[in-house]
Amino acid sequence: MGLTEWAYSLSESMLAEPLPRRWVHSLGVAKRARSLSPILGREAALLEAAAVLHDVGYSPSIATTGFHPLDGARFLRDQEGADERVVRLVAHHSCALLEAEERGLRHDLETEFELERPELVDALIVSDMTTTPDGGHTTPAARLEEIVQRYGPDTVVGRFIQRAAPEIYAATERVEGRMALVSAGTQPM
Repeated sequence: MGLTEWAYSLSESMLAEPLPRRWVHSLGVAKRARSLSPILGREAALLEAAAVLHDVGYSPSIATTGFHPLDGARFLRDQEGADERVVRLVAHHSCALLEAEERGLRHDLETEFELERPELVDALIVSDMTTTPDGGHTTPAARLEEIVQRYGPDTVVGRFIQRAAPEIYAATERVEGRMALVSAGTQPM
């Protein structure tokens, strides 16, 4: 079984039944990641695997800290022996260091999991932040607004996502710029 097939199977087994909406969101994020393959070259499958697994830490069977990037990455590393780069992407998806800071877990996240290449981190941010909770396509601005409304502006998640907004917009600009260059035929993969 290849990396992406394994990732889809594992994510489905962890999310589909207990958290069907989270599973549908993960499928949408993976679809968006796949659409970015022109700028990812040989790393497209790696990003797609990380995208479908990015929220596995929400699974009630493995949630221990309540911080899904850390719980998911620890599970993938310790229980599944997953590809190290997939684990790092899951650990740091969508500006997770900022949320870890809000939760008092930044040191744990930073010391246990190195950051992955910036281009892949950007692509995963964009994949997640342009996908609705129901797996549809959206804009980063609409997604950020939805998250703040769902959690509340003064909650851990609300505060974190508001702090992360500038980096989410910057990542979106970088990814869109790379996609435009590839479309114009001026950037090698």
